[in-house]
Amino acid sequence: MTTEPQPATQPEPLWRPGDDRIAGAQLTRFQKWAAERYGAPAAIPGDPVAGYAALHRWSVEELERFWQAVAEWFDVRFGTPYRSVLGDSGMPGATWFPGATLNYAEHALRAAEDPARATEPALLYVDETHEPRPVGWAELRDQVGSVAAALRRLGVRPGDRVSGYLPNIPQATVALLATAAVGAVWTSCAPDFGARSVLDRFQQVEPVVLFTVDGYRYGGKEHDRTDTVAELRRELPTLRAVVHIPLLGTPAPEGALEWDAVAGEATVPVFEQVPFDHPLWVLYSSGTTGLPKAIVQSQGGILLEHLKQLGLHTDLGPDDRFFWYTSTGWMMWNFLVSGLLVGSTVVLYDGSPGHPDTGAQWRVAERTGTTFYGTSAAYIMACRKKGVRPARDFDLSRVTCVATTGSPLPPDGFRWIHDEVAEDMWIASVSGGTDVCSCFAGAVPTLPVYIGELQAPGLGTDLQAWDPHGKPVTDEVGELVVTRPMPSMPIHFWNDPDGSRYRDSYFEMFPGVWRHGDWITLTSRGSVVIHGRSDSTLNRQGVRMGSADIYEAVERLPEIRESLVLGVEQPDGGYWMPLFVHLAEGAVLDDALRDRIKHTIREQLSPRHVPDEVIEVPGVPHTLTGKRIEVPVKRLMQGTALDKAVNPGSVDNLELLRFYERIARERGGR
Repeated sequence: MTTEPQPATQPEPLWRPGDDRIAGAQLTRFQKWAAERYGAPAAIPGDPVAGYAALHRWSVEELERFWQAVAEWFDVRFGTPYRSVLGDSGMPGATWFPGATLNYAEHALRAAEDPARATEPALLYVDETHEPRPVGWAELRDQVGSVAAALRRLGVRPGDRVSGYLPNIPQATVALLATAAVGAVWTSCAPDFGARSVLDRFQQVEPVVLFTVDGYRYGGKEHDRTDTVAELRRELPTLRAVVHIPLLGTPAPEGALEWDAVAGEATVPVFEQVPFDHPLWVLYSSGTTGLPKAIVQSQGGILLEHLKQLGLHTDLGPDDRFFWYTSTGWMMWNFLVSGLLVGSTVVLYDGSPGHPDTGAQWRVAERTGTTFYGTSAAYIMACRKKGVRPARDFDLSRVTCVATTGSPLPPDGFRWIHDEVAEDMWIASVSGGTDVCSCFAGAVPTLPVYIGELQAPGLGTDLQAWDPHGKPVTDEVGELVVTRPMPSMPIHFWNDPDGSRYRDSYFEMFPGVWRHGDWITLTSRGSVVIHGRSDSTLNRQGVRMGSADIYEAVERLPEIRESLVLGVEQPDGGYWMPLFVHLAEGAVLDDALRDRIKHTIREQLSPRHVPDEVIEVPGVPHTLTGKRIEVPVKRLMQGTALDKAVNPGSVDNLELLRFYERIARERGGR
């Protein structure tokens, strides 16, 4: 990856949508309708690429007309009408649909109003037995109404915070929707988070109610969480009530309410009409240094952004079954629940992604009749390495799209899905962030798929690649920026009264322009390539390389399970670039393997970015949401103490970081 222009090549796409798929896509119908009603450019017969490019250009140049069209197309119900679409377009601080009131949960439960759908599944819950259990639309609505009424009896009011320490079970979805119905603010952590990690998050927002389980099942084992829950209750003095969900069959602890007592009486929900920019939920950044950022997004902003993303970009509707492997501690869970907004059946899987074997997620997709299947790029690459054969072993005939996120999907991942799942498969690598709880770029049902590339920027997202001087570049690597506001951008961070932490996070480099912290290339074909985080760039002799490019090349080698590369600036002006490798079982890091690793990087990427050392490690540290931890490890290598380099509650294995700390200490003593 370099900053010099790349040669203009026109590779053949891996996949093209057929004419029937293009004609039937909701995006195609929306474009025709928006052209007639709002002056959008019409589709270009026979040229969907140019047609989408024109629609995208209109969507960012005519931002207000676009979002007004989205609200009308999806029949958004406003309790009170809006005075304008965009009251203030400045970033940060853009104000959307001033005057409007609405409720997210009301829209999520609209399908229950249709008598023909009342008993159809809104949710399909699957645990490690892989046997789906349905929750019908009417049943879901009645439970949400019951829990919302209970919250009101407990004194929960609009703006109060309600927290969940829950796995991906139906009760978590019910609790989120009930919280939104009341106008309270939802926040959640997965039960594999330890007490310190949860308290780092929940103590910031001071919840008044905690929904919790007694434990969870993962990898065929039961994990008791009663002691952790007791600690949370002690350390969250604002709690007025705890609601106990006996997933492992344990009675409610003293003073806690039983779930059945709260959710057991079918009740018609009452939806509080709240302002468009009223807080819906708080999500948390990885927070590897300092406390996690508590990111607040709005009811209206999330509603519109998710309707656009799920209805137009992922082409989901009432006939679909939507499965994304996730946990309640990751924004993709919130995104998954929003599948209800477009009337899709949402598949909830609670368990290990690889139990009882690596093919587990494909088995869930088969047994639930999934039509749109989302997972992590890491899972796809694990399946490739393990020799999983989904097309041979599972009936995936209903799956029309395999989508990935979490990290860029390497080219070999695209090829593997094409070869081992289905040749006629829409592969959607998507990229966005917790910060907007959506995608900046990714799925477009009418566009071709090129190996290693995201299909296009999202509608209404003025995505650009900028050089260090703030100049847009094409076919060159630049900083990912968004130059006009998106409705789901944070309304603020919690406990950031003057907005300084929010501004510093996104607007410090280019004032008034969102800088996300990723390196991207926007190609002249309109597609997007993600190269990894710009704050962990490898800069050798003025040539920048994204860490993701290194991982893609190195992890093709069968001996390498996972890797971590750093570019460490030295006090004497030098630059040390180590590559840490976690080896596959039975592999040995000898001179021959070291030479193959270096040869691979030299030949496939750049001779400048051959590592100075290749070091075997027992594992690669991750955040609790599964992202490799690069910057804190780099700081350890620069001599920063562990407690200053990383927030211990934000990592999956603190002992692993102590190993890296020892390497840093030994190196410093040379």
